[in-house]
Amino acid sequence: MFAVPRAYDRAITVFSPDGRLFQIEYASETVKRGATALGIACSEGVVLAAEERPISKLQDPSFMWKIYQIDEHIGGATAGLNCDSHILIDQARIYAQSNRLMYDEPIDLEVLTRRIGEIKQLYTQYAGVRPFGVSILFAGVDKKGSRLFSTDPSGGFFAYRAWAIGAGGDAANEVLEAEYRDDMVLEDAILLALKCMSKVLEGKIDPQKIRIAFVPATTKRFQRLTVEEVEKYIKKLGAGRKAASK
Repeated sequence: MFAVPRAYDRAITVFSPDGRLFQIEYASETVKRGATALGIACSEGVVLAAEERPISKLQDPSFMWKIYQIDEHIGGATAGLNCDSHILIDQARIYAQSNRLMYDEPIDLEVLTRRIGEIKQLYTQYAGVRPFGVSILFAGVDKKGSRLFSTDPSGGFFAYRAWAIGAGGDAANEVLEAEYRDDMVLEDAILLALKCMSKVLEGKIDPQKIRIAFVPATTKRFQRLTVEEVEKYIKKLGAGRKAASK
């Protein structure tokens, strides 16, 4: 017997006649409606940037981080359902610490990403569950250098030199494809990340609503920029644009 027409989206385990799993596609749509996040890898390290969307003027701005520290050398940025991202970020932290306890060395970025991808994939093949409605960018510096990976709700993961996810992902990726360079330094990457956010937000960059973190290749230690530091980079980006227009 075949499933009744238009019922293929009622169970995660049922493929449509054209080979689609609609629940995964719906989860991907959730990611596309989320706040924009992006990552950039360069020779001097990696940069993560994310847009914050406060739901109320009364919300505590210090609690709005969409960028998380996973380990000393790894950070993660999310787009999609916050509740889903918290579960996977916590699991990534457990994997990272377990690796240090078992092998006495920091976890490889690809190994961590693969394990989170496997969890996501498990939630696409059993009845009674739903896919995670979140994509995560994992960025860090390991023994192979500066690296950036992206995971999607299906459990698939890919390596990038620069990539953006969320509602403004397409617009940000246009900027990244046009202006990313292999010889970029860390400051160039931060300015490029802000330029992407400027396009996504149509030039209305508020330092209170942009979060930036980075992992330098020298120290391999995750760091966050303060609001004041983000504001300085925004001014520097504006000064650079004025100089270029003259």
